[in-house]
Amino acid sequence: EAWKLFLEVEDKGGFLAAVNDGEVQRAVRATSEKRHTDVARRKEILLGTNQYPNINEMAASKIEATGCSCGCHNHDDDNADAALPTARAASDFEALRLATEAASNRPKVFMLTIGNLAMRLARAQFSTNFFGCAGYEIIDNLGFETVQQGVDEALAKSADVIVLCSSDDEYAELAPEAYRYLDGRAEFVVAGAPACTDDLKAIGIENFVNVRSNVLDTLRAFNERLLK
Repeated sequence: EAWKLFLEVEDKGGFLAAVNDGEVQRAVRATSEKRHTDVARRKEILLGTNQYPNINEMAASKIEATGCSCGCHNHDDDNADAALPTARAASDFEALRLATEAASNRPKVFMLTIGNLAMRLARAQFSTNFFGCAGYEIIDNLGFETVQQGVDEALAKSADVIVLCSSDDEYAELAPEAYRYLDGRAEFVVAGAPACTDDLKAIGIENFVNVRSNVLDTLRAFNERLLK
């Protein structure tokens, strides 16, 4: 593949000609955009960034802002089309973490675990990793007997987000009950993609997190609503 690419570049007049035509920059930008999308959707894992984050890690005090001295003109708006992208794959998630760190409040995410033991534990772990990528405080639990008990406990702990963690079969009954009892007092999230999703959306439940979610876009939306 490398030799094929080498020959293609030679046929077009060589590397300098490809740079002057902007072809190299376009190819690198396309690769960069795809990688950022793959990281956002967890098709590519950056351990500690978009999977298994350390939610208590703080970084703002460690950052030193320096100017670009590499000659790439990446910070020159007049040469944006000719520039090579330099944003690292982790940069979008780092911006999320820094925004949370800079806010006056750190959102609390409460795991309302109920029902099937294996599924509630698995989904609580998934949701912990999911929301931990934004640096939110996570409150996990061993399980509740009723959704009312779980919601009351979440509100007592000033939770900003309540994530219902149970099995697909149980969501049809538990999710509407929890959503109605919560009555808008915190963000409500269902962990998973149950068969009853359309029915749950019909009663007003909007937030679902699962393996098909775009983690980055979802967390950006929560940041917009929660950070002060």
